[in-house]
Amino acid sequence: MRPRRIGEEALGRLLSALRAGRDAALGTYIFKGLRIQVSRYGASGTDRTARLYRTRRTRGLCVRCGVRVTRRNPSTGKPYRLCDEHRKSIDKV
Repeated sequence: MRPRRIGEEALGRLLSALRAGRDAALGTYIFKGLRIQVSRYGASGTDRTARLYRTRRTRGLCVRCGVRVTRRNPSTGKPYRLCDEHRKSIDKV
């Protein structure tokens, strides 16, 4: 993912999110030509994968490819975790 350019107000919000310990502050940013990388120290691959999975699920994206999921589970009303293409490939196996 490419770094996001941020201004002074956004940097202030980023610092307050860091103080609060929110995961929304994680990422790579560019502020006045400086690259700021915010990540969890010592996080394992499992932690990063779980965070990616959780973020994609809450945004309604496919867990495998990140495409917007259009179909919803009729019993819960929530979007499926996989897009139609990946649902087909997993159901074949």
